[in-house]
Amino acid sequence: MRITLLLLAAAIHAADWPQYRGLNAVGVTSDKNLPLEVGPAKNVVWKAAAPPGHGSPILVGSRIFYSAVENEKLYTIAIDRKTGKELWRRECPRPRKEAIQRTNSPASTTPASDGKIVVNFFGDYGLVAYSVDGKPLWQVPLGPFNNINGHGSSPILVDDLAIIVCDQDTESYYLAVDKKTGKTRYKVERPETTRGYVTPSIWRPKNGPAELIVPGAYVSSSYDVKTGRKLWWAGGMAWQLKGAPVVIGDMLYLNAWETGGDTETPPPVPEYAEVLAKWDADGDKKLNAKEAVNVGIKSERAFFENDLDKNGAMDEREWQFLKLHRQAQNSIMGIQLGGRGDITASHIKWRYRKSLPNCATPLYYNDVLWMVKDGGVLTTLDPKTGEVLKQGRIPGALEQYWASPVAADDKVYMVSQAGKLSVMKAQGEWEVLKVNDLEDEVFATPAIGDNRLYVRTKSAIYCFGL
Repeated sequence: MRITLLLLAAAIHAADWPQYRGLNAVGVTSDKNLPLEVGPAKNVVWKAAAPPGHGSPILVGSRIFYSAVENEKLYTIAIDRKTGKELWRRECPRPRKEAIQRTNSPASTTPASDGKIVVNFFGDYGLVAYSVDGKPLWQVPLGPFNNINGHGSSPILVDDLAIIVCDQDTESYYLAVDKKTGKTRYKVERPETTRGYVTPSIWRPKNGPAELIVPGAYVSSSYDVKTGRKLWWAGGMAWQLKGAPVVIGDMLYLNAWETGGDTETPPPVPEYAEVLAKWDADGDKKLNAKEAVNVGIKSERAFFENDLDKNGAMDEREWQFLKLHRQAQNSIMGIQLGGRGDITASHIKWRYRKSLPNCATPLYYNDVLWMVKDGGVLTTLDPKTGEVLKQGRIPGALEQYWASPVAADDKVYMVSQAGKLSVMKAQGEWEVLKVNDLEDEVFATPAIGDNRLYVRTKSAIYCFGL
């Protein structure tokens, strides 16, 4: 029976890619005979025009699902996996248009499916669910949100729950709803963190409850999936975490990078009472934009980012988060799972602090950790120690990287914003096998299934295969 179950799991793993970066965001399958050369006229099984959106395609059964925005309308779209032919599209309500940064999209998230239902999330509305045949099942309005860059977290399905992380500058939380009905099971407030863009992952220990691992700005936490009870937390994270945590066995690999966190020695930050005593000229126990100049917040943009509730003044809570921001240190880290309470000192086994990705989730493949940074800087690490195996630039692929690397068939695939899809030999001392040009921008992470590679560009979805 155990062998049968393992074979079944392997078959499902090879066939489907049911959420952001596949099963549990690991980004790896057992597919074989994947193409080395791809492009608009190379090894194309089919090509389908696609409306804009940054969410990744998911592969479930005979269908592919993805998020899109067209003519200011938000859609969940299903296409046929064999041909790329559109099967259905369903419009999501859009009661507002929240601010997003230039490189984001109103359709930036990736749907999740269990083969029966498809759950999607849009920052301008909330959660929506459909049957795989396109029948509307339920809707959960959420927000508005206080996140000046727009949302980037994708939903996941675990057991009988649909879960979405809504980290923002005020009132961060994650929500768990019944995946069949959309009714709230529980809501977990996360006041210790500010805006972020993570998709959570699951760890199922041999003993104890299944854990939902939710990285956040300045602190990452784990919760009992069934109840939402916090189990452990680790400090020392950077600001504005992105991507997903990578769970391999009983280890967690987590990348945390943001501007300002690369200093070797974080600058000292005075206590709030000291700041008020010296610079609070009007005596209102807050800092306005003019007063904040004295403590290094000199631009209108900087003040806007640190005024988390956007009321025109910084209070003590906002100062404490500014202090965390200035003292945060970027790193990728290996964390031993199984702890309880504050595990910062006890379970973080190693940190590596150089050449870290901004958005791209790290990849664990062939006992090597892979990460690609803007500028095409590729680094492989020993996952046991965090020691560098090889580091260098990918010739001909030196742009920004929003998509995360994926792997199968002893190949690692990574694609830049400019559409340069690099194929690497999957070993610590990596080699560039091929750099392909898709001749279009790419923000979405590729998917792998049925011995084929699926890539969403700015204007199309490609199915590549031999």
